[in-house]
Amino acid sequence: MKRLLAALIAGAVFTIAGTALAKTPSNTMVMAMNADDIISFDPAQVFELVGGEMIANIYDRVTMHEAEDLTALVGGVAESWEVSNNGHTINLKIRPNQKFHSGNPVTAADVVFSLTRVVKLEQTPVFLLNQFGWKPDNVDRLVTATGKMTLKLEIPENLAPTLVLNVLSAGVGSVVDMKTAMSHEKDGDLGHEWLNTHTAGSGPYELVSWKPNEGIIMKANPNDRHGAPKMERIVIRHVPEAATQRLLIEKGDVDIARDLTPDQAAGMAGNNDVRIQVDPKGLLKYLQVNMKDPDLSKPKVREALRYLVDYDGMANSFLKGGYIVHQAFWPSGFFAALNDKPFSLNIAKAKKLLAEAGYPNGLDVELDVFNSSPHPEMAQSVQATMAKAGIRIKILQAEKKAVYTKHRARQFQMILTHWGPDYLDPHSNADAFASNPDNSDEAKLTGVIAWRGAWEASATTGVTADAKTELDLGKREGMYLALQRSVQMDSPFIFMFQNVSQTAVRANISNFVSGPTFDTVFFRNVTK
Repeated sequence: MKRLLAALIAGAVFTIAGTALAKTPSNTMVMAMNADDIISFDPAQVFELVGGEMIANIYDRVTMHEAEDLTALVGGVAESWEVSNNGHTINLKIRPNQKFHSGNPVTAADVVFSLTRVVKLEQTPVFLLNQFGWKPDNVDRLVTATGKMTLKLEIPENLAPTLVLNVLSAGVGSVVDMKTAMSHEKDGDLGHEWLNTHTAGSGPYELVSWKPNEGIIMKANPNDRHGAPKMERIVIRHVPEAATQRLLIEKGDVDIARDLTPDQAAGMAGNNDVRIQVDPKGLLKYLQVNMKDPDLSKPKVREALRYLVDYDGMANSFLKGGYIVHQAFWPSGFFAALNDKPFSLNIAKAKKLLAEAGYPNGLDVELDVFNSSPHPEMAQSVQATMAKAGIRIKILQAEKKAVYTKHRARQFQMILTHWGPDYLDPHSNADAFASNPDNSDEAKLTGVIAWRGAWEASATTGVTADAKTELDLGKREGMYLALQRSVQMDSPFIFMFQNVSQTAVRANISNFVSGPTFDTVFFRNVTK
């Protein structure tokens, strides 16, 4: 089996008595996808789409959205909780009889360890827990075990309890096996270096190996609280080219292909061996300019750029079926979503705005973009339409993790990238796009998209802070709608599209669940 799995991940050709073997093993799900964004498997660091999907299938979280009902927030590692009248204290009871992959029991001490280490390690997603008022110098006092299977969370900030519980369903809420992690501690890193390439969870699957630019192998956890997964192995093949993914799924060399272009998905209509599974997603594609740039930071230049994107042209051609036009920071179909689309391609208006800003002859701009489809095609469309108003775009393509690194280091002029909610509450995206409590380079708020582009967000940061404390649902909805309108009209962001995922699935595969966020993709229910 090890040899077969190794061959699968490498894309080798198998033969039995000289006949090509296109069928994947009956107990193994083999999936082709572009997995080049993975930087780490440590939940305290993971803040990338594919990495987030992987740890969601390896770790259970304090609270969860389960495959059986994605609309409900339920207990994960936590069986139940009680919120104090003032909302500042949450007492949690741990679900009994849970075991980590190591065989160690899951206890309250593990939950305390997991949450506090996120805060102490201060990696990219730490801002999700910082908003509770948790800092490295106070978190040990605010997150405490009150018994072997009970713990208390104290929340100094005034937050809606539903927001706190939703945040605990994000990747930072993943519960790590304290004994296993600490047995690999190095120089006080709380096991971080080891957990970059190993896992210590209690979820449906356990990481066996990860080879960057090759793939991932996982094995089933027979002690998973839902019962043993049907697929004993998960093999992720890193296949960056969509055309190659299509070839593999049609031949039967993989069971699932994740990154087909809309035209490739449409081209498989009539293939009885493959179906296209369509799932609405919260993933947004957007452009962002760096406000440190003296030209792009000017309001009329940024306004002009909004009229130099062919939203409908892209959505009705190479993005058709895979994306819809969406021009706000919170996805359509979610509570408090703004569906207004005030911008369309208008070259004359853009030229007028550029002239008023002092750029009658346009300007030169470098655009960073992922090198995987459909991003180069999107960049080329933007390049073509902006050229009509004198904006001369130089496209810089790179792997996702390289583009992420430049973005988080504020080392870009303009970038075409994407974002998906970390949890199912509008504050997830408002906190990223409409708030920037400290715009200094030293703040290193790398998880805050406004900070990455050096936007002070002075008009919206305070409103964002107020919205997360509002308990009246109607008022809260109105606040998030107003925030979206403000950011839509005056910010460094040009929101363009919302994803509708088109997953190619072999006909013999059932129960592959792909939810609305990047980390509500479930492997445990898959059957052949």
